[in-house]
Amino acid sequence: MSLLHKYGLHKYGWIAWTSARSHVAYLGEVIARTLFLIVILYIFLQLWRVTYSETQAQQLGGFTLAQMLWYLCITESMAISAPRVAQEVDQDVRTGALAVQLIRPMSYPLYRLWSSLGERCVRFSLNFAVSAVLAFLFVGAIPISLTGLFLFLIVLPIAFILDFLMMFLIGLGAFWLEDTTGLVLIYSRLLWLLGGLLIPLELFPESWQPILRNLPFATIIYAPARLFVHPTWNDAIAILLRQGVTLLILAIGVQWVYRIAVQRIHANGG
Repeated sequence: MSLLHKYGLHKYGWIAWTSARSHVAYLGEVIARTLFLIVILYIFLQLWRVTYSETQAQQLGGFTLAQMLWYLCITESMAISAPRVAQEVDQDVRTGALAVQLIRPMSYPLYRLWSSLGERCVRFSLNFAVSAVLAFLFVGAIPISLTGLFLFLIVLPIAFILDFLMMFLIGLGAFWLEDTTGLVLIYSRLLWLLGGLLIPLELFPESWQPILRNLPFATIIYAPARLFVHPTWNDAIAILLRQGVTLLILAIGVQWVYRIAVQRIHANGG
């Protein structure tokens, strides 16, 4: 018997595969997101062209104009591809579907994690494919090494998992809050502002940069995009260390909150 079957991991892999296939079928949503991405990238290209022209600088924060647009391709593709994890967990809590999930022979958090990863991989791949074509047409290619791609592909899935854990925690807030929509909005805006979605952290005041780099938001958005554009082993090791610490803290937090939440279900008769 393989290790996958022994520990039941095969069923989570199947969940991810099923989720990925189901979201490929929603072509209308994919097209809508793609059109939105095209508009966003075109607007930012024009803004950055004016910025580089007005400052008469070849580089800003170590980024050329071409690198800046490719950086935005990664960050925007990640942001647009994010599944609605918090909203789905919130709905499961309020409708009682979570109680039904608990009697199934699988972990509810792991079920949500793998379903989210399957969905996100499809959405991110499609969004990035479109944005990469646009970036190539707008500003041309940038030097990309095999080492850079390797480092990027190591950091990227960890960033997806970190984002899932944050959203899952917010969704569990439905056990105590009347509505978690406000928390989702606050988290998304913090991710945009402090996570390097719109501008790289190098363009923030120097005194802010060490703080921002050590926040979980930077490990989710900024880190993968930065490695894609400027890959170095030293940066990759530092990012992986920060991601590892953040992953450990969030995993412990999810386990603790989820255990309390399940106890509340049992205390109220399921």
